[in-house]
Amino acid sequence: MPKCPHVKKIRDVKPNSSGCEDCLKIGDDWVHLRLCLSCGHVGCCDSSKNKHATRHFHATEHPVVRSMEPGEDWMWCYVDEVVL
Repeated sequence: MPKCPHVKKIRDVKPNSSGCEDCLKIGDDWVHLRLCLSCGHVGCCDSSKNKHATRHFHATEHPVVRSMEPGEDWMWCYVDEVVL
């Protein structure tokens, strides 16, 4: 695993939603989901037109997300731009 000091900010969180929170509010759809490991926010990936997971990072500076896709267990640090 690449070294990343931001893994210290990872919390034991539960997803706030079963879908992209922001897309659900506006009635839109998404491609894949990402879970913020600081607060539990569920956002859509950068392949989705709204890119809500990245928007959440820019708004909150919460650095690490985890894929919520079945069979995937990777994480991403937005600050260091590295897969964990």
